[in-house]
Amino acid sequence: MISGLLLMRELPVTPPPADSESPLARIAEGFRFVVTTKRVRALLILFAVTALAGMPYSTLMPIFASQVFHGDARTLGLLMGAIGIGALSGGLALASRERMRGTDTWVNIACGTFGASLVLFALSKTFWLSMIILVPLGASMMTQMSATNTRVQTMTPDGLRGRVMAVWAMIFMGFSPFGALLAGWLATRIGPSRTLMAGGTVCMVGACFFALWLPSLRRESRSAKRATEPAE
Repeated sequence: MISGLLLMRELPVTPPPADSESPLARIAEGFRFVVTTKRVRALLILFAVTALAGMPYSTLMPIFASQVFHGDARTLGLLMGAIGIGALSGGLALASRERMRGTDTWVNIACGTFGASLVLFALSKTFWLSMIILVPLGASMMTQMSATNTRVQTMTPDGLRGRVMAVWAMIFMGFSPFGALLAGWLATRIGPSRTLMAGGTVCMVGACFFALWLPSLRRESRSAKRATEPAE
């Protein structure tokens, strides 16, 4: 992180324009942009589904380590380490991209892969197979999270970027704890494996809806871009 900050080049400081709006009005403007910009709204809805239904898997991981694989803290550490290897590889793969084209497809595939990995992990009873499954799980989770962040930032005007990214952070930091509470409640009633299968299925269904929605979102984005371009 420190190395990345040191590599950033300094940009000229532009003083913000005088604004007489209240803080609440500025916050409302950020939410209004998210709601009215269909492509941003779709990306954040899919991210919210993943944060609520899929990301709380980590809450149940100690149960799998102790009750499913009959292990200890070392077992849990290996499982979480496999997720970390996947997350690192997913982040590096995304960082290697030079263009934004196709990022929405990456988000869609990552969400579906994340859900499928959750289902496969819930069905697995073999420890080493489960570790292998957790690698694409971590990679897809990191890819969706980072690609959504990047894509939303590139589609947001400079004056609204901070407020819109605050909505992204609110979803990431706010939906996951509620999902963890829901996952814990479900695990006591239907078991941890079925809880993960349910969450993974929800993520896959969300990816399917997003895939059906994506062509129309792209057409609308192209139409809006052409409308704002100056006539020759």
